[in-house]
Amino acid sequence: MHIKELSITEFESFVEENPLRSHYQTINYALLMAENGYDYDLIGYVDNNNKIYAASLILIKKLNLIFKYGYAPRGFIIDYFDKELLTNFTNDLVNYYQKRNLVFIKINPEIAIAKIDTQTKEKTSTSNFEIKNILKELGYVALKENLYFESTLPRFNGIVNLKDLDINKFDKNTRNKIKRGENKGLKIEIADRSGIDIFFNFIKKKRNKDAIYYKDYYNVFSKNNAIDLFLVSVDTEEYLINAKTTYEKELQNNTDLINKLMNNQNEKTLNIKMNSDQKLLCYKTDVLEATNKNNISAKIYIAGALVVKYKNRVNIIMSGFDTKYRRFSPNYFLHYKIMEYYQKYYDYCDLNGLTGDFTKANPYHGLNEFKLGFKPDIYEFIGEYDLVINYHIYESMLKNGKLAKTFNKTDIKK
Repeated sequence: MHIKELSITEFESFVEENPLRSHYQTINYALLMAENGYDYDLIGYVDNNNKIYAASLILIKKLNLIFKYGYAPRGFIIDYFDKELLTNFTNDLVNYYQKRNLVFIKINPEIAIAKIDTQTKEKTSTSNFEIKNILKELGYVALKENLYFESTLPRFNGIVNLKDLDINKFDKNTRNKIKRGENKGLKIEIADRSGIDIFFNFIKKKRNKDAIYYKDYYNVFSKNNAIDLFLVSVDTEEYLINAKTTYEKELQNNTDLINKLMNNQNEKTLNIKMNSDQKLLCYKTDVLEATNKNNISAKIYIAGALVVKYKNRVNIIMSGFDTKYRRFSPNYFLHYKIMEYYQKYYDYCDLNGLTGDFTKANPYHGLNEFKLGFKPDIYEFIGEYDLVINYHIYESMLKNGKLAKTFNKTDIKK
């Protein structure tokens, strides 16, 4: 068998039938990365009858004027348990790219080595754990198993089974916040490319990517209807109606409490009355705010998300909201409505990353708790590996800090 360049049709036909398929291993993603400074190859491992046994998108980028590195996003599409196949493929891949001055190829296969209990946070290893030993035997260099978002792609993911989607299974806090968003008059809509600028305002502080990057993302995946842009707005009229109803209901409750205290003062009733007073102030603020917003003719957008669709799964690749409207719980509303929208047509929703640190000391604790509230299945993936092609240059770049500087993950912010 040998390595050869595949046509787009050959590549996609093979990948689409493989259980390791991913939107990261598509011509769409290749075109996106080409707009961001990468060259790319679509390679296959074929026999003399041109039957394909493995394939991969290999993104290629310069390390300096002479040397380059490769990156197979979400890993090679191959049977990692077939040790003979993986061994021969690895050796031939090294020989193939030695001639093109590649120092190494980075991989991060979407292979779950453990499932994490959402309650106890205990790990249960899967049979895939053995692949770690196979990769080690073949000389792949295992990189640090980071708990946070230091890797190129998240090592821990939360995936919701859409066929089993039931809001009653969510955490109580999550259910309450979704309901709060509905009461605030939040509405969700699908926007076209022109909505990217609105969406970007909600996520521009989260990553060091500009609006053009997300427009490119939308452009390449929209060619085959593989992406949706969701925006959340406030229906000010509904918000005003709900705010007035809630205020009037609490006002009546407060009046009843006053009458009750006049007849029989006790500490318990007094505490309930004081709590009602606080609610009235909040609800009055809502009425005033809703009244003011209802007088504004322009639509008020407060959250958005970009979602890639591939085969039986949707992936929320980025989402954000206007922090001025945090008390509207727009992110909870947004994520639930996305899942609800897709549940008839897709099997899974990938929440796109959380961390492996489930303690309260985790700087991303809030992000973890937000995603865990939707009761996803949590998986730990196998992590990142480097297939070294030129050991001398690789070791040299490790020692002088070139690789650390190149792959220091600084684009994710808390």
